[in-house]
Amino acid sequence: MTAVPSPCINECRMDAATGWCEGCRRTLAEIAAWGGLDDGQKRAVLDALPARDAAWRRLHPQGAAPAATEASRCDR
Repeated sequence: MTAVPSPCINECRMDAATGWCEGCRRTLAEIAAWGGLDDGQKRAVLDALPARDAAWRRLHPQGAAPAATEASRCDR
């Protein structure tokens, strides 16, 4: 089985309203813990991101930063 890729897209800015990174929609705690999470825990974080992205875009309709895509992930 292949490693679960990080959703980081190197657009690292924390949104004050949500506490999520504007690039990948993870929390600081999730970003800090990522390297130590097992694959199931990483998948659980990834599974939460689409709903967070939708919520973030509703809160910021004029300034929506792109969320992570499969092609643009780094190892964070």
